[in-house]
Amino acid sequence: MKMGASHKKQVNRLNRIAGQVNGVVKMVEDQRYCIDILTQIKAIKSALTSVERQIVDEHLNHCVHKAINSKKKSDANEMMDEIKELLKRSGL
Repeated sequence: MKMGASHKKQVNRLNRIAGQVNGVVKMVEDQRYCIDILTQIKAIKSALTSVERQIVDEHLNHCVHKAINSKKKSDANEMMDEIKELLKRSGL
């Protein structure tokens, strides 16, 4: 299956985040200053949150939009249930 442009950007960003995680592992192994390690971890968490938002946005703009416009009401209901579950897991 061919990957769309937005997915390519997300994969590239996730690969960069993986590199950051590997860097933090090295920092811990090298017994670097704790505040520096924590700063890098915060940056990783922020980057993951950004990718998460992008994925949710893409899902809403494409998958949910398609389900709402579908002639099958069950498609829209299923999408709504998925979104409710996602929000629940997110603490909202």
